[in-house]
Amino acid sequence: MDIANQKHKAEAFRKLHERQRGSRMLLLPNAWDAMSARLFEQAGFAAIATTSGGVSWALGYPDGEQVPRDEVIAATARIARVVDGPVTADLEAGFGDTPDAVAETVTQAIRAGVVGINLEDGTHRTDAPLRDSDAMAARIRAAREAARAVGVPIVINARTDLYLLRIGGEQERFDEAIRRARIYLDSGADCFFPIGLTDAQAIAALVKALDAPVNIALMHDAPAVAELERLGVARASTAIGPVCAVMGLVQQAAAQLYETGRFDSPVTPFTHPDAQALFARA
Repeated sequence: MDIANQKHKAEAFRKLHERQRGSRMLLLPNAWDAMSARLFEQAGFAAIATTSGGVSWALGYPDGEQVPRDEVIAATARIARVVDGPVTADLEAGFGDTPDAVAETVTQAIRAGVVGINLEDGTHRTDAPLRDSDAMAARIRAAREAARAVGVPIVINARTDLYLLRIGGEQERFDEAIRRARIYLDSGADCFFPIGLTDAQAIAALVKALDAPVNIALMHDAPAVAELERLGVARASTAIGPVCAVMGLVQQAAAQLYETGRFDSPVTPFTHPDAQALFARA
């Protein structure tokens, strides 16, 4: 582990979140394996994120922290190894019930090569779908302390599932998002991620209320990138969009092959030499 190089990447990644007048928003594609990460970097993206859903499915598990943590860390390490730019990892809720467990997850992720993480307050429990804000704050503080101990100033993207789970009415949800954002940011988070928020007016109000970068997921009904930039959003990510699009093509090709005995790619052919060239690096 090259601490100096990783620290440099972390600082560069942090700067990508700074929105100056007329500057571009950080656009993060979410990779799920080494090949998707290389393709995104080859396309010109300055940084790469991972998707917990895509990584879990590629490893043979459902999304929602059902995959063993060690397998997630190993998959994340492969992604970080094959790209030159910063990598931020979706660590879901931190793979553990306690702040200490979260700290261990974050330590392992940093040692795997990441310079940013997502931590979410969703619990995947029907009886208590959202973690108490104070408990979430303790987990963020543990993540920050773990990063300080390793010596890498990671960017912590604190995700709330309020909008994804549609908890409360619109105004109540917005007010709670602001309250949680301020707690999370005061606890050491750098960016706030209200996944599922797609209303342009609410996004603009949230950005105005918070003196910190806001991350919006590019869901099917979200504003376009140019509109998000106009609203002052600092960062947008694709979430599971790319992996689902690719799996849709595979599903279509599989059905065609089974039913007709033919395999006619619906997109521009990607060849063996193309794949080899992705990994033929000095």
